[in-house]
This record gives sequence, structure tokens and C-alpha cells, in this order.
Amino acid sequence: MKLPEILAPAGDKNSFLAAVAAGADAVFCGLKIFSARMEAENFSIEDLAGLTKLARKRKIKVYVAFNSLIKETELEKVSRILSKLIKYVDPDALIIQDLSMIPLAQKAGFKKEFHLSTLGNLTFPAGLETSTRMEFSRVVMPREFTIDEIKEMALHTPEGTGLEVFIHGALCYSVSGRCYWSSWFGGKSALRGRCVQPCRRVYEQKGLPKRYFSCMDFSADVLIKVLKQIPNITAFKIEGRKKSPHYVYYTVKAYKLLRDTPEKKKEALAYLDYALGREFSHYQLLTQRMANPLDHESETGSGLFAGRVQDPAAPFFSTREALLPFDLLRIGSEDDAFHDIQKVTRAVPKKGKFYLSKSSRFKIKVGTPVYIIDRRGPELEAQIRVLDDELRGMEKIPVRPPDPEGKTAPFQRVKKKSAAVREVMLVRGGQRPLHRGDTGTWISSRDYSIPPSAGTWLWLDPVLFPEEEKKCADYISGAVKKGAKNFVVNSFWQISLFKSPRHLNIWAGPFCNIANSMTINLLKRHGFSGAVVSPELDQETLMLLPGQSELPLGLVIHGNWPLGISRIISKDLDIDKAFISPKGETAWISKHSHNYHVFPNWPLDLTAKKENLAKAGFSLFIHIQEPIPKGIHMKDRPGLWNWNLKLL
Repeated sequence: MKLPEILAPAGDKNSFLAAVAAGADAVFCGLKIFSARMEAENFSIEDLAGLTKLARKRKIKVYVAFNSLIKETELEKVSRILSKLIKYVDPDALIIQDLSMIPLAQKAGFKKEFHLSTLGNLTFPAGLETSTRMEFSRVVMPREFTIDEIKEMALHTPEGTGLEVFIHGALCYSVSGRCYWSSWFGGKSALRGRCVQPCRRVYEQKGLPKRYFSCMDFSADVLIKVLKQIPNITAFKIEGRKKSPHYVYYTVKAYKLLRDTPEKKKEALAYLDYALGREFSHYQLLTQRMANPLDHESETGSGLFAGRVQDPAAPFFSTREALLPFDLLRIGSEDDAFHDIQKVTRAVPKKGKFYLSKSSRFKIKVGTPVYIIDRRGPELEAQIRVLDDELRGMEKIPVRPPDPEGKTAPFQRVKKKSAAVREVMLVRGGQRPLHRGDTGTWISSRDYSIPPSAGTWLWLDPVLFPEEEKKCADYISGAVKKGAKNFVVNSFWQISLFKSPRHLNIWAGPFCNIANSMTINLLKRHGFSGAVVSPELDQETLMLLPGQSELPLGLVIHGNWPLGISRIISKDLDIDKAFISPKGETAWISKHSHNYHVFPNWPLDLTAKKENLAKAGFSLFIHIQEPIPKGIHMKDRPGLWNWNLKLL
């Protein structure tokens, strides 16, 4: 059985070269635009052209993460970038979440592999068949999976499709593709690589301030010996496109040893300890011994925790780790206004004192954490220098603008019959709808025992894990036999749970994160009857979509939209109780089915825009009615989300 490749992250040139020096089998990286890690330095096409050539000389593959949500106004721009990328770089694969990337890349001449990003949220076995039909040759698994769930996915993987499994790196609180927290609080979308990491901040409940949502890192470490025996896993992925070359080099070295020579386990684990990451755990890999990454007393800022500041008049800290010349230190967490970066100029032994710069006097509080965020060891520096010299000595590839003849034709307005506007009130099982109109219900309510009715819109959950697949599919089959026809799926892959989808009224739901007409028109060819577009979008995008789309469109116009959906909760946080953000915003967590939903205490509200949206061509408006826990006061404030913003 072929061993899975070690896939290394690269957010800048030196990290890319570090991955090459460590002997990675493949490197994944992003452009300076349309990447899910826009805070990394990333690469120009000129950069990637040379680096890819260097990597291929060593038989190392290069994958480009083009995994941003694509807005309607960006389709032509994406097409031009793809034309240049394919002509001058020709990556071995594109990692994508937005389905529009497939026809766009193929039109630009791309003939290699498409990998479905974890943001695409394929979380159950039946969906793999649909992903294969949509031309994905690899699917990136959620980080929340247990080994048993990974095995279940591998057992049902179609021929020609591989699975990519995360083995090391940072964890998000929310399930990938199901986090709107950063976007809700200011238009910086996690689905477009702009996340400001609100989950890492301090929140307060019952007077206790704490980082309730900030996770430890994840590491499979010695469990690699189990994972590598699972068939159809083609790649082990190391997270960290914002991490340093030091981190990339030593994590790759560690996992190569753990995969190829497990008898060198101690050496590999020493490399991981040296890689400057947060404290880590196995998370949920071991079903019989799950570790909640929120249950920790350690600091969870990025980098290796080194100590706490003492004496604000002459600030210093006693280091828990030996410091080397040229180490970079971050004083404070990223969300601290006073946080600072300082360079180590001389070696300091473990437990030795390091004095901060005089400019830090009285600016930094006692107890402020200090992290080692980069290390420039001589061994790695020497290897990077050799590779960089080789790169500079290679013939430059001149990148020119795409041929004007290849320019994308302007989009034509789609002619379709205007439809009567309908409204749906979506409730949890047992709730009474507050408004007139059609009724929608979550089919997972009451553990899939809610009676279906012919006229009700039946909604599938935004996250469906493997153990729920059969229960959900059986419910759908029974509901169809009882005359149910209206269904809303909340990931594209959920259509695989229907035996005869073309005989039903199946809509792609708002959690499918639809942002452009090319995705919508692709869905029509796969049996969808309509699409509820992402309510995260700005006014310009929303008003353009109906005129370009071949399917009828809907929109969530009012209701309780979650900031995030997670599989975990801190043991110190009570559900259905208010907690408060650093800026005084209130939210709460409710458990629905097997997942935890975080809700802000003010609703999404685009009802004042309904007439304009109907004129633009929207024909279905959704109201989401969630149970409000006792003691939660809903605030009267505008819920326009990104309507008046330019979604970043």
C-alpha cells in the first residue's frame, strides 16, 4: 500500500524552501488573493513559477489553495488569474471550496486535479460519490473526525478519489465552513480568508473572563502508525500557512520519521516539541479517549509559550525555554493592543532572565505572556540559503497578462419567468411559527422523530457527521413516501441522500455558502430546484445574483443566524446562558442535535430590503426562528450584516 504523502504548508518563500529542505512530498500555498489564509504573506504568480520549478526538480508536488468564496463581481478577475496561473505555474492541483472554480479553471485550460477544501464541508460517506461526480479527485477531511469516522469515510471512498487527513496544527473552534463570527462582527469573512480570530479572545460568563473558545493545537504524532494503515488516505496535511520556516521544517522532519521510521519516535517527538507550536493534543482521534482542546490551562496564543512578564518598571521574564540569537518573541497575545515583537540578540539559558526593550516600560502588564514565534537556527538557515541561491540562478519566467482573446465574455442576464414570492418560517421541532407562510423544520429535531408533512419544507442540518448519515437518509426516504417534496440541504453533498432528487423540490440552503451564479447554474445540472444564497453577502452581490442565475433564488431575510457551529464546548461554559465579548456584545450557545450553535443576541434582519430584493428577482424569503433561552435579552440593533459593507 502506497504511503500517504507529507503535505507541507508554505505562506512565504522561506517557508516553501524549508518544506523543500525537509523533504516534503508536496507543498500547498496560496496566491496574494482568493486564498483562505489572506493574512499570510502568500505568493505572486512570478514567485510560484520559480518555486514550483525548483520543487519539481526534486519531484515535490505543488498545490495552490484557491479556496476562497468567489463573489459574482469577481468571476472575470478569477478567470484572468487562473489563465496566468495555469500557463506559468501549472500546479499539480487546485484546492477549492467554491464549485464555480471547476468550470472556470477548466475553461482556462487546467487539466490536473481538484481537491475539495475542508471549507467545502464534506462530512459523511455518501457525499464522496457526489464529489467524485463533480470531478474532485481528493477530499480534505474535517479536523473534528475520530479515527473510526475516517475509517468509515475511507471504506466508502470511490475509486480514483483520495482522502486528505490533517495531522498537525491549529484548530478552529467551529467546524470548517460553518464559522461566520469574524464576518458578523465586521465583514471579514473566514470563508474568504480574512478571519480575525474572534474565538481566540477573552469572553466573560458569570463574571469569569476566559478564552472559552481558544483551542490547543492538534497533533496526530504517534497515531500516524494507525492512520497510515487506513486505505484511500493519500495525504497527511500539516496546517500552518501563517507559521514560520522553522515550524514547517521541523514538523515535516518529524512526520517523515513517524511515517517512515517509527522506531525513531523519540527523535520525531523532540522535533515537534522544538517546532514552536502551541501545546497540542490528539483531539477526537481516539474515540475511547477524546481530548477536548478547550480544556486547558495553557496559553493558546500562536507560538511557543516562553514565560510571563514581571516588573512593569523594568519588564523581564524568566524563560521556560532556552532562547537563541535571532529568535523572535511576541510580547502579549495578538488581541492585546500593546503586543509587541522583539528580537533576541544573545543566547539565554532555560530559566534565565530576558529583559524587554526600554520602550516597553509600564506599557506591558505584569503576567503578560511571551511567545517564541520564530527561530533562525543555523542548520535551517544554511539549507534555505543554498536553495535560495539555486532559485536565483534559475532562468526567470516572465509572466505576461493573459491573451485579450481569452478574456471572459461579459455575463448575459438570464431570462426566466418571474415567480410569486413565497415566505418560509423555519422552526425547531415543537415550536409554533410566529408568522404566516409556509413552514420549515429541521428534520433532526427530536432526534429525527418529528413527523413529516407533505407541505412542510424539511431542512437538513448544516453539519452531518457519519454516524447520522443512515438515520437522516432513512428519515428522508420515509418522508418522501408520506408525500414530502420540499427539502433544503445545507451542504451540496447532502443531495446524495436522496434516491430520486429530480422528482423532488430540493434547494441548496444558506449554509452552502453560495456567492455567484456560476455555482448556482452548476447546481441546476446536478438536480437542484433552487438555491438559498449566503446571507453573508453584501448588497451589490445580492442584487446581481438573480439576473445571472438559472435557478430560482431565496435568501434568509430575518432570524437567528449562528456565529459558528462546533462539535465541542468548554467545560467552564454553560449552554443557554449569556456570555459577553470584549466589546460588550452578548451571545449564547445552544445544543442542537449533536452540535453546539453560537448565537448573537440580535437577529439578522433584511426585512426592510425585501421589496428591493423581490424586484431584483428573489422569490423565496426565509425567516429562522430559534428558541430563545430564558434570561437572554434580544437587543434591538440593526441586523443588516454585510449589506452596507463590501464583503472582504
